Amino acid sequence: MPLITFSSPDYKDKTVYAVAGSFTETVLKIAKTNKIPINFDCGDGECGSCLIRVKYLGDKQPMGYHLEDKEIEVLRQLGKLSKDELEQLIVDDRPCEWRLACQFIPRDEDIVVEYEAM
Repeated sequence: MPLITFSSPDYKDKTVYAVAGSFTETVLKIAKTNKIPINFDCGDGECGSCLIRVKYLGDKQPMGYHLEDKEIEVLRQLGKLSKDELEQLIVDDRPCEWRLACQFIPRDEDIVVEYEAM
């Protein structure tokens, strides 16, 4: 089971287990289940209020990095992802450090999620 450590300057870090291989458990859903107060408004990837920074732990290649067009657009509007940066992520086959908690589905990997609290 992957470990997700939620980190915010306003709260003590909290590490929780996530279901390995789940294709429906977003970081936002995992946070809500564990009463972690990640800021969010729409929960549908349109507003950007649930912006998180993801850091991958361990030495294996990160798996949870698929960005949908909607998330790319919001990250660009927030100034967290430029066209050049997106192209470089694709070329290097690496994940974006900035994600939306309502869109990011972690895989079987340990991560740290930095977030803003409600």
